[in-house]
Amino acid sequence: MKHFVYILECADKTLYTGYTNDIDRRLAAHNSGRGAKYTKTRLPVKLAYCESFDSKQEALSREWHIKHDMTREEKLKLIKG
Repeated sequence: MKHFVYILECADKTLYTGYTNDIDRRLAAHNSGRGAKYTKTRLPVKLAYCESFDSKQEALSREWHIKHDMTREEKLKLIKG
């Protein structure tokens, strides 16, 4: 099973970072208002970036790093490649 860390761009241009093991299902959940409290009021959201990992531990570690160690500008650079 693959594990994913993703960054969404919300309708208000803010960024949301999350983890899932099914990126399509999770994106649909966000856009239906069931994904997260943060994105619920910022619909629609679009997938801006995604990384895949072989282990949940690796993915959650990367999610934490993106959320806590990266500035918005660094996240935008990551998205742009």
